Amino acid sequence: MQLTLTDEQKMIQETVREFVRKELIPLEFEFIRNEREGKTGISKERYKEIQLKGKKAGFWGLSTPEKYGGTGLDLLTRVLINIELGKTIIPFHFGGDADNILYHCNEEQKHKYLYPVINGDRLSCFALTEPGAGSDARNIQTTAIKDGNEWIINGEKIFITNGNEADFAIVFAVTDKGKGGHGGVTCFLVDREMGWKSENIHTIDGWDPASLIFDNVRVPEENILGEVGHGFELGMKWITNGRTIIPARAIGIAERLLQMGIDHSKTRIAFNHPISEYQAIQWMLAESAVEIEASKWLVFNAAYTADIGKPPQYNATIAKLYGSNMVNRVVDRILQIHGGMGLTKELPIELWYRSVRKYRVFEGTDEILKRTIARNLLSEKVKVGSFS
Repeated sequence: MQLTLTDEQKMIQETVREFVRKELIPLEFEFIRNEREGKTGISKERYKEIQLKGKKAGFWGLSTPEKYGGTGLDLLTRVLINIELGKTIIPFHFGGDADNILYHCNEEQKHKYLYPVINGDRLSCFALTEPGAGSDARNIQTTAIKDGNEWIINGEKIFITNGNEADFAIVFAVTDKGKGGHGGVTCFLVDREMGWKSENIHTIDGWDPASLIFDNVRVPEENILGEVGHGFELGMKWITNGRTIIPARAIGIAERLLQMGIDHSKTRIAFNHPISEYQAIQWMLAESAVEIEASKWLVFNAAYTADIGKPPQYNATIAKLYGSNMVNRVVDRILQIHGGMGLTKELPIELWYRSVRKYRVFEGTDEILKRTIARNLLSEKVKVGSFS
């Protein structure tokens, strides 16, 4: 059992850490000011410029297999990268990656959708969630009815990340109501020019997802991703991938916050002493450190499980549940340590306070994750005391 990073992983971790320090953290003041004034955090042009700097440094297509021009990094290494990217309030991702299920495209679809996304020429969005089918993803109401060589899609998707900017949507629709549940769901690649509309949804923080409206949108038969009736399995593969990356980001955020708490407690004087000398403050710091470390190993284990080819769903679910709750507790403590200053929009703490709350909702609410864990235990798919 090896619990140390390889030399390559250490080098990548340190390089990304330096990239964040030099390229992203200096933009935080501007980002906070723009967010305070209701403007876009950083411009698309600036974002693209930073992505190209990352590309020049070799950080492009991190999850993209080498045969498609990417680096094909294992999940554990990508977790390390996302921990470092989480240490800035700038919501940044290196370019050159495609939704993992787009690798199920046939050759013709790869040239139209997969390769342009990898090259940064097109943007996709994942459209599964609906007003009545969020946690209950099997309750999809969007329909696709076959008409000759086309399918007519009607319905609404909601809370879709990149939905306002995407060139095409990866859409899940019911193609066989008789099968019920997930058996009659098919996945479609739907270009914006085919007629779907998007509307912005304003949320608690800077995440602005979209509502997608499909009103008799005609999609050619050749735009089916995978096979008819097998779309739900593809959707679950996409979600499982995110359940490891989300807690990785949470760890990065929590580590940055903890350091802010340590630094502030050493310089803030109350009753003639730095507040770091008071047990109440020390306990908040200690509890945060313990929870961050626990979360880190849960995420590492989930990533390692996937990297050795074992089913990662159970471990990823535990990592996402614990990590998303951990970061909410940490940001609350660090805000408390900063007192009134923690509430101001001069520091990133209040922004993170709002931002991390969504981690407990999207890509599996706390309640759904607990249900998944319990079902695995009750069915004895996972044995109590087993090690994986």
